[in-house]
Amino acid sequence: MPSLKLVAAFAAVAATAAVATAFGLVAVSGSAHATSESVGLWQVYDQTLSKARYIDLTHEITPGIPVWKGFGPGKFSATIDPKTGKAYTYAKDGFEATAYKLATDQFGTQLDPPAHWAPQYPGIDELPASYAVRPLVVISIVPQVAKNPKYALTVADVLAFEKTHGRIPAGSVVMVRSDWSKRWTEDPAKAKALAADPVFPGVTLAALKLLHLRRHILFHGHEPLDTDTTPTLEGEHWLMHHGYTQAEGVANLDGVPETGCLVAIGYPKFKGGLGGYARYVAICPSSTAKGTLISGKDAPLPKSSKPLHWDANLGYRVR
Repeated sequence: MPSLKLVAAFAAVAATAAVATAFGLVAVSGSAHATSESVGLWQVYDQTLSKARYIDLTHEITPGIPVWKGFGPGKFSATIDPKTGKAYTYAKDGFEATAYKLATDQFGTQLDPPAHWAPQYPGIDELPASYAVRPLVVISIVPQVAKNPKYALTVADVLAFEKTHGRIPAGSVVMVRSDWSKRWTEDPAKAKALAADPVFPGVTLAALKLLHLRRHILFHGHEPLDTDTTPTLEGEHWLMHHGYTQAEGVANLDGVPETGCLVAIGYPKFKGGLGGYARYVAICPSSTAKGTLISGKDAPLPKSSKPLHWDANLGYRVR
């Protein structure tokens, strides 16, 4: 596994080198017939990304997932044809679609832009496209949380991590693993209780300042729906009012190596949006135990023997 120093050095030079170095497998170069820029990234894909393991760090969005009580749950329904007042159906129209009534853009796995708290800073649509792919660091506080469910990442934890793995690279995304996401539920009653539970792991303000002001990371992420358990949410307040973003509601960090991976970051571009329904995918070396490999089943996608159908009890389509 490559060191963080090596990842950082090449990431600072170019996105191409960042990808190559994160896996330690390729050297980006041109050919006699093309420039290095035109060939290099294809080489990265062919020699590295095509062999990588992909781990989804995102919860599925359903109407009853945990959400702050001040926002409330969502509701899914079949899209209605405005001409007939009836839902589109496969049998009648040849297609179906879904209408989503979501009380907030702070729902599920998220990317918080600073305008969520501070309107002087960018909203979700104003975040740069350069957020797309970054080196990924995962710092685990699972042992500490097992002893204290309200444990928050400290400066000492970050420094201890760096003593073992090397300096955290500038421009990276740092995910804090607590395994809180294993309590995630789609049962509305349990989800309501989980979202209201004041006992959850977090990140201290001092650790956030170290990561942003001294390590110059892009943003950090955590599994719970809030940054910390302080009365004023001091960590989130500081981040938002200083122009930083953060990821919330992240999942499946237990399968991601501490270093050596990338993270792909996607979110819808709502104009003036103050939150982002995000999808994070860790791109990890082929030696990683968990994750999905690129295969011939990616296109065309496999056909299921169990067609999607609407489940009235759950309020969304299932197989």
